[in-house]
Amino acid sequence: MNPIPSEAPRIRVVLADDHPVVLAGIKALLGAAPEIEVIAEATDGNTAFELIRSELPDVAVIDVSMPGVSGLELARRLSEACPAVRVIALTVHEDRAYVQPLLQAGARGYLLKRSAAEDLVRAVRAVAGGGMVLDPAVAEKTLSPHAFGADGAATTVELSPREADVLRFTAQGFGNKEIAARLEVSIKTIETYKARASEKLGLRSRAAIVRYGAAQGWLEGLKDQS
Repeated sequence: MNPIPSEAPRIRVVLADDHPVVLAGIKALLGAAPEIEVIAEATDGNTAFELIRSELPDVAVIDVSMPGVSGLELARRLSEACPAVRVIALTVHEDRAYVQPLLQAGARGYLLKRSAAEDLVRAVRAVAGGGMVLDPAVAEKTLSPHAFGADGAATTVELSPREADVLRFTAQGFGNKEIAARLEVSIKTIETYKARASEKLGLRSRAAIVRYGAAQGWLEGLKDQS
């Protein structure tokens, strides 16, 4: 008799938001996903830090604006105290002044609260799996070739060279067949690289890939070459 396979471990999540209604909504949203388990909640930054350091969840979903310790400072502390915990900032703020410092502080995701109903579960899965998620509405407004410092931390470091190549060619207007010929791999492989890169960066459409490519400087000089 074949042994019954054990269930895959659930993604353990700690939530931090100073608005009880928002906190309850996020908990209900994540709780509906069978592979995600919300293990603790906090309504201020200090409590959140102690909870996360004690529980060591897979993912911490934190608000940017909280009493006591801000989301930015919380991300910094968690990066030092428990780097294995992957942080997602869930916020209403869309401008670069919030996004870049949080990613530089170690956050693995930045998602707008208005996108949470559609994207939060996917973001938790992606970040728990080692990827990075950036809300497309934020990406198109804030990303630039020099957005996160000289070492390219936060955005480019998460892509393999092949993933970056596929995303670059896609942004430049090449189809999967053309890209496969250029890189001398199968079309299926190209589709895999594109899907993986898009998941990591939270790019949900070809238009979003093009905007990301423009921000990275991948489209410069194309007109001159044509």
